[in-house]
Amino acid sequence: MIPLTALTLTAALFTAAPASADASPVCPERRLTLRAQASATDPGVVRVSVTHHGARACTVARIPTVTFQDLDGSAQPVPAGPTGRYRLAPDDTAYATVRTVADPADAQARRVDALAVSADPSHWGRAFTAAGLGTGDTIQVWEPVTSWWQPSATAADRALGVR
Repeated sequence: MIPLTALTLTAALFTAAPASADASPVCPERRLTLRAQASATDPGVVRVSVTHHGARACTVARIPTVTFQDLDGSAQPVPAGPTGRYRLAPDDTAYATVRTVADPADAQARRVDALAVSADPSHWGRAFTAAGLGTGDTIQVWEPVTSWWQPSATAADRALGVR
């Protein structure tokens, strides 16, 4: 038998704990606009945004999925953390910054023609060519990282230490 004090403490912990997931539904992909553009000063940095055009709040994954043509894997989140949801209000925009390569002179860097971004793993996402991003003919990739979705582009840059 559990003592009454332990039951009381357990009940207090469960009622005081915040909800672990947003109750809002996943944003329908057709209600989202994804954009991406390379930094004017550092082609190894790509700024991504997602705008929600629906009438009700919804969620996307806490971290954008960024993949690179013909390469296995995706950009790793910084900081590393559990999966979760990011809430978007109607007409809200979230921002992420992606560093595709830390050192463009790195001999191990791969070159691809495009990258793809998805706001949620349940979505197809959108592909962006190197020319469309403004990186030239190719995108250099080596150990790519991405910030979590942030409320501003400045916050996304700050999350990766980009200026």
